[in-house]
Amino acid sequence: MPTYVVSAAAGRFTEDEKLRIAQAITQSHSEATGAQCFFAQVIFTDVARGNHFIGGSPLRAEQIFVHGHIRAGRSDDKKQLLLSRIVDSVMKIASVERRFVWVYISEIPALQMIEYGHELPIPGEEERWLENLPQADREYLLSLG
Repeated sequence: MPTYVVSAAAGRFTEDEKLRIAQAITQSHSEATGAQCFFAQVIFTDVARGNHFIGGSPLRAEQIFVHGHIRAGRSDDKKQLLLSRIVDSVMKIASVERRFVWVYISEIPALQMIEYGHELPIPGEEERWLENLPQADREYLLSLG
């Protein structure tokens, strides 16, 4: 499952902003890749003041970092679409200028990932993978969104 870790200064986001960013990243991932929403997870990490440095100096700005780990095999066009949608969404929801939103995508081969107790499908095979899961696992995943 794609895992997106959103890091920012402690207290930077309200609970509503976190919810809206998580929903926007999930939707962006689903629309750009075609994968169901239940494949995406978003984790927020707070960075305490004095624990983040750029150029050897303490961070002095509103930087928001999104590190996405996704299954390998998607086209460059899809990855660019995903990146731009995430930047646009986070920028709008957090009310920051574009230069303060940094997004990174790292790819992991599907066969190097096990989630929900099963090896993940290669991109484009999600429907067939879902159909072949045990009924209880399939129902659980579909209940997630």
